[in-house]
Amino acid sequence: MDATAIVEREVRELVRRRGLDPACDQAAVRRLVDEVITDYDDRALASTLPPLPDRTTATRHVYDAVAGLGPLQRYLDDPTVEEVWINEPGRVFVARRGRSELTNTILTEGQVRDLVERMVKPSGRRVDLSTPFVDAMLADGSRLHVVIPDITRRHWSVNIRKFVVRANSLDELVSLGTLTQQAARFLEAVVAAGLNVIVSGGTQAGKTTLLNCLAAAVPARERVVTCEEVFELRLPCADWVAMQTRQPNLEGLGEVRLRRLVKEALRMRPDRIVVGEVRQEECLDLLIALNSGLPGMCSIHANSAREAVVKLCTLPLLAGENVSHAFVVPTVASSVDIVVHTQTTAAGQRRVTEIVGVPGRVEGDVVETAQIFATDGDALVRADGYPPHPERFARAGLDLPALLARP
Repeated sequence: MDATAIVEREVRELVRRRGLDPACDQAAVRRLVDEVITDYDDRALASTLPPLPDRTTATRHVYDAVAGLGPLQRYLDDPTVEEVWINEPGRVFVARRGRSELTNTILTEGQVRDLVERMVKPSGRRVDLSTPFVDAMLADGSRLHVVIPDITRRHWSVNIRKFVVRANSLDELVSLGTLTQQAARFLEAVVAAGLNVIVSGGTQAGKTTLLNCLAAAVPARERVVTCEEVFELRLPCADWVAMQTRQPNLEGLGEVRLRRLVKEALRMRPDRIVVGEVRQEECLDLLIALNSGLPGMCSIHANSAREAVVKLCTLPLLAGENVSHAFVVPTVASSVDIVVHTQTTAAGQRRVTEIVGVPGRVEGDVVETAQIFATDGDALVRADGYPPHPERFARAGLDLPALLARP
């Protein structure tokens, strides 16, 4: 056994004896690691114990193994890494600026299972044969997704999507080049006027970050209720209630789905409702809420703003056979006001590529849209469309023609 392994074993034993929780007592664990390494160095000088090759490296390794996520911790600490995933123990990948890289980290099956157990335990969720999928949030806000065999072919599949705070406001998105100054001022006005906003885009296109920045523009006097599968939104609002879904227990009871959260949110006197992402029948409940005059926002997977509107017309049909297309389409037209679409460029940069208004008209079974901002080359420029409800802008003291005037 090498010196680092001996120190790690001693630290684990002392953690057990002192009743420390590595997840909560990290400062105490760090002090303990320093004490054990100092003591080991003294003993190694006077005995045949193998010396530590490098104190700093050993300290980092032992601390990560005991209080962190072992070999994965260095990737979680690396600000350039956006996501970490394990396809099999010998194939650990990371993503930087939207590009994936195969790392030189080699794990064992036991290490993967131990890491998953350590990550899932604080959330109160579980993964087993009866629940082969799990979504959970790590202590740093990163999102964990795990799938186990026999859903996967052979190995456990693990994804850690890091919570990387790139922007907390629309102005910060402007500085990052995600959208233009004029588009940011317009979106701020849209939120202040109480219009309903849908954020669309593909995976890792920055939907949650954009939704977070839009929610940050909500007037301070408003009460906001958010509904998510896993806590990801971080709002600066003073009056904010956040809710997340819950898995069923071992008896198959106690599950709380996103649809239930949307219904419960309406009983909590919200001035605005924000849904992290709609994927299924909860879309119907959100549309009904928005159609009742309650301002709201949500995100949705789609390839364009136009396809986002089409998807919003389809998802509510999953709620039951009694929900018809004839009801859903006009409801979408009257409930959705603005769609903001974001994409990831070939270079890995996230950009808003179009902002579309939904004027509320339906032609046949097609919801009409109007492009307010569109991409011309690499730039987001003013298009010809206008948003619905100009009277709401005027009521909020906002000069809509000035906001949309061509530079």
